[in-house]
Amino acid sequence: MNLILLFEDDFTAPGEVHLHDRRLTHIREVHRAEPGDRLRVGMINGALGSGRLLTISEHEAVMRVELDNAPPPALPLTLILALPRPKMFKRTLQAVASMGVKDLWLINSYRVDKSYWGSPLLTDAGLREQLLLGLEQAGDTMLPKVHLRKRFKPFVEDELPDLCREKRALLAHPYNAEPCPSASAEPTLLAVGPEGGFIPYEVEKLVQAGLSPVHLGPRILRVETAVPVLLSRLFTF
Repeated sequence: MNLILLFEDDFTAPGEVHLHDRRLTHIREVHRAEPGDRLRVGMINGALGSGRLLTISEHEAVMRVELDNAPPPALPLTLILALPRPKMFKRTLQAVASMGVKDLWLINSYRVDKSYWGSPLLTDAGLREQLLLGLEQAGDTMLPKVHLRKRFKPFVEDELPDLCREKRALLAHPYNAEPCPSASAEPTLLAVGPEGGFIPYEVEKLVQAGLSPVHLGPRILRVETAVPVLLSRLFTF
């Protein structure tokens, strides 16, 4: 936890927070902080700053906080991701949040197992937990927006063309594709398929919607690896 995220109900007075959950455990066992120490903090969807530890016990940490710095800039990216299997999904969610993705669309695909859509990870609480872990890692406060689309064709035909408008629209696909373009600050839409990739029909529909297939070379990468590699190629961090 490189950043202690704060929420409105942590504040008991202006500038004073009381922490009782896993953040307390982290402060005690990882930071091993003592009264007077300063820790990096940030308000969810707000500013960054520092907190001076006033008191700490087994049950509570009390800090005086000052929030006066802007969070890191977001990537100018709309990420469309075929829903991964749950174990991979956890790691991918944390990775995209830590890399600055703020607009994430989870879609269906022929190779997405129907059972994945019943995962507790897709509840508001499940998504929030993993995204917060990514924000804490990166020192960011701005929670990504996540959109769920269980029907591929209606999404691709009715919503995707508008999402592509005035963006560099790319489809990560290892076959019959151009090399991945170089880093740019240009607004971008990127679609990444499931394990095994999008089937030919899906690729055709995505291209019709305005996406251009790109590849990373001859190696086939897992989704959890491909996403960070693609983002590091497309943007300057």
